[in-house]
Amino acid sequence: MALSGLDIYKLLPKTNCKECGFPTCLAFAMQLAAKKTTLDKCVKVSDEGKQALEGASQPPIKLVTIGAGDNKIELGNETVLFRHEETFYHPSGVGFLLEDTLSDEDFKNRIKQIDQLSFQRVGQTINVNFIALKNSSKDGSAFSSKAKALAENTKLNAILISETAPALAKALEVLKDRRPLIHAATGQNYEEFAKLAKQFNVPLIVLGNSLDELAELTQKIKALGVEELVLDTGKKDLLSKLTDLVNIRRLALKKTFRPMGYPIITFTDCDDPFQESLYATTYIAKYAGIVIMKNSPAWAVLPVLTSRQDIYTDPQKPVQVEPKVYEIGNVTDKSPVLVTTNFSITYYTVEGEVESSKIPTYIIACDCEGMSVLTAWAAEKFTPEKIAETLKTCGITEKVPNKNIIIPGYVAVMSGKLEEDSGWKVVVGPKEASGLPSFLKSLSSS
Repeated sequence: MALSGLDIYKLLPKTNCKECGFPTCLAFAMQLAAKKTTLDKCVKVSDEGKQALEGASQPPIKLVTIGAGDNKIELGNETVLFRHEETFYHPSGVGFLLEDTLSDEDFKNRIKQIDQLSFQRVGQTINVNFIALKNSSKDGSAFSSKAKALAENTKLNAILISETAPALAKALEVLKDRRPLIHAATGQNYEEFAKLAKQFNVPLIVLGNSLDELAELTQKIKALGVEELVLDTGKKDLLSKLTDLVNIRRLALKKTFRPMGYPIITFTDCDDPFQESLYATTYIAKYAGIVIMKNSPAWAVLPVLTSRQDIYTDPQKPVQVEPKVYEIGNVTDKSPVLVTTNFSITYYTVEGEVESSKIPTYIIACDCEGMSVLTAWAAEKFTPEKIAETLKTCGITEKVPNKNIIIPGYVAVMSGKLEEDSGWKVVVGPKEASGLPSFLKSLSSS
């Protein structure tokens, strides 16, 4: 049972020393009860109090690490149901299912295809994280052989799926340095699988068809000494799976029900890549820690990765580009100069239109704290004074002697003041970025 703020307060030193960063011990206790701080912030809590509060100080969803080194992925440790309440911290892992019955050539080709699923979006690289290897052959030797091929041909993290512990043990021997995730402990084999997880120090998936079954299994496995677990509620239709995902998240966060306090894995089971993309995106939106897909055409995977990127971008911290002068194409001292904000979506939209125009152009990304043009203008972050100061300090005056600058059409009202403050001639550009190609072409021909 979760402790209330008052229960926690009774176990604190009550000195109001403020060393924890809160004005009173009661304020700290309330934040600890809400999982918005950790017990280690209190430097004066007694050993007895620390022991009693250990459960209250643990995150509601266990942090699970899969993989090793730079490629490791962390899941869990989330604290809210809805992103606007705070933010989501550990993006869902996305991967693809491969079976050990594939020929060696087909297996390597599929790995190569999956490895290439990496895209650039608003200045960030988005890519997949896992290959799930399934022991469909029921043969331990074939399973370990494919695990070896996996290790040799990709750096993606591995999930090993088998019904038998001996087959898993063979594959784990091959991939033990990669710290794979193993699937899955059930009511019939959990002791064997827990032993393997401890022996190889790897996280373990727990499979149960109901939440009651899962809760019972996680407690039994934790008692055997395995801490890093991932939950799987089995093969279900979309509505039933979503119900499980939401209920598990609510039990972990709202009820602090520890047996449900783990990341969740889901598998899509659609032959149609379009439908599978929709299912995967839905699972990510509703708390899946890992989504494993069957089909991997780039057109179907990109929207899944894009949705994940959007969901796990902190809404309070817009994605920004570095404020500076960007050179698009083979610019010269006669190239046009555009100014915009440093909000990533705004900048990359402008950059894409400039590139399509084939007109070499300078783009100045003004530091507007990651706001779009109209938002920054309304917030007085994109002003004539700010742009004039940027022109003086960004180095553009050494590159372009003609001192002509193009501003977005939506802020044409600032043109007179900007000319006065900067000494540059201001040209009002189109309101929408889509109008830039024709606008730049008309400038170059005049």
